[in-house]
Amino acid sequence: MIEFGKLNWRLIGIWVLLSAAGLTAIYSATRGPVSEFLPGFIVNNFNRQLVWVGASALMIIIVQFISPRTFQGAAYIFYGFGVVLMILTLFAGVEINGSKSWIRVGPVNVQAGLLTLPATILAVSNYLTRKRNITSEDIRTALTALAFFLVPVLLLLLQNETGLALVFLLLIPVMLFWSGLPSGITLLIISPGIIGYFSILDWRLGLTSAILIAGITFVLQRRMWISLSALVLGLVIIGGLEFAFQQVLQPHQIARIQSFANPSLDPQGSGWNILQAKTAIGSGGLTGKGFMEGTQTQLRFLPEQWTDFIYCVVAEEFGFLGAGGLILLFTLLFITLLNMVGSHKNPFAQLVMVGFTFLLFIQFIINIGSATSLIPIIGIPLPFISYGGAAFLINSLMIAVCLNFDLYKRSFSIYS
Repeated sequence: MIEFGKLNWRLIGIWVLLSAAGLTAIYSATRGPVSEFLPGFIVNNFNRQLVWVGASALMIIIVQFISPRTFQGAAYIFYGFGVVLMILTLFAGVEINGSKSWIRVGPVNVQAGLLTLPATILAVSNYLTRKRNITSEDIRTALTALAFFLVPVLLLLLQNETGLALVFLLLIPVMLFWSGLPSGITLLIISPGIIGYFSILDWRLGLTSAILIAGITFVLQRRMWISLSALVLGLVIIGGLEFAFQQVLQPHQIARIQSFANPSLDPQGSGWNILQAKTAIGSGGLTGKGFMEGTQTQLRFLPEQWTDFIYCVVAEEFGFLGAGGLILLFTLLFITLLNMVGSHKNPFAQLVMVGFTFLLFIQFIINIGSATSLIPIIGIPLPFISYGGAAFLINSLMIAVCLNFDLYKRSFSIYS
């Protein structure tokens, strides 16, 4: 019998507040005066999201009746199912916004990669915790764990879903580092992304970052082969990108890649979106223009204002206080989840909760960073706030599993 008094009610309260904030923002972004500029299926987004919130609440309750060992025992099954579903999506998927990463299940379009994300965290956590610890000499274990991530990443790239693939890649260093991989090896693994990004801006920046990373890895590990590996890898990436820019890619392809790294180079595309987003955020002032009164929102200047740029809706209509309050609420969410990690004794549960927490954090940082032009526009929704029923359900499932692990932490406190 579940002792509901032992549930983490603070986490549940945060989930409720975030859900309410999301519904409020979606209502304004789709049902306010702007509705006259929108097609009917978008105007109905609020009603559909409300149903998904109710379904997610029911799911959170049901998950609490499941033994936490079930998630560990079935981790590989969940992962295999997710990968198979992603493969099926390549052949029978639905293309939305240029990405063939969706599969239709009845009346609902589901992003298969999104379902695979928590399954991958479960599978990697199960594998790594059974290994107990990773050292610089036990690189095979790290590479095997890396393969768990790279399979869905490859499938996502084939589906032209680079944003979600990036989320998978960003999870790798956190999961490996938390499981015991030395910090220098972790830096070596993520170095291609860092060097590649700066190389797109300027090859000299790429070279500088490669030298810095090589130096830092030597300081951290005191192993020359690790430092040289980082430097050689960096030079290969820089040379490969320069060769691609000079000999392989067409001018319009180069421009698209460069505008991704620096949106100001594309003032009529992503640069225009950023301009409108910054205008909406800046015009909100301290207290905002009022619910359903934001001009950028209601006159439809904001792109994808119910998903990717929904934070701008909050900032414009509720001002600095509303936007800051939302960030504070997310901060409380992450602190609460990390406190739950610290109070748990089972390494599998700890690693899963770390993965889920960082997954929510990645989405949070990318969405708000994109909306405020701190990072390039990637197209990741804001958890619990943006419209998207399947995404809301998956994010709520992660909250439900964390609640489950915390509820049963006394009986699930040792290696199984």
